[in-house]
Amino acid sequence: MRSSKSRSRAKNNRNRPSGGNVVNRVFDSSGPEGKVRGTPQQIIDKYNQLARDAQLSNDRVAAENFQQHAEHYLRLLSEAQREIEARREEQERQNRERQAERDRERAERQEREAARQADPADAPQPDVMGFDPQAPVQPESGLVETPESQTADPAATEAKERKEKPARRPRTRKPKAAAEQPADDGDTPEAAE
Repeated sequence: MRSSKSRSRAKNNRNRPSGGNVVNRVFDSSGPEGKVRGTPQQIIDKYNQLARDAQLSNDRVAAENFQQHAEHYLRLLSEAQREIEARREEQERQNRERQAERDRERAERQEREAARQADPADAPQPDVMGFDPQAPVQPESGLVETPESQTADPAATEAKERKEKPARRPRTRKPKAAAEQPADDGDTPEAAE
């Protein structure tokens, strides 16, 4: 079982700001006039109003106290806004770097594409094997003849040229084994009786 001291210490740790969004966070401020609740800007406005009221009633000590409370929340708010601004600038810097990298990559791709289109001799050429200049010229079918296709059977080559699958032979089925049934020819022991 925990003691009440450890429980209260843990509770106090939970109320501390965790570095989240301080600008919109709601605070409870215990000032000289009681609690003031709100965002840092609302608390600053409230303490400034209380300081003006104290000044109008000629209470310089209370006015100074309220101004110090307002100044505390003003510092807290300005620090949070500075952090937000620093994060925003860092994000913008990273975005600019990423965009510059994308632009460089795009420019490199365009240069490579332009170089390839400018000089077709530099473009990769297909490898022609088994070319015989004395062979008769055949009509162009759009297909490249390879050594493998020259040794294949003619039916498969014709099918490739027609871009069809080669014809399949129909499967032959094995005959079903005849069920062994007793013959009625009288050779069975029952018929002999």
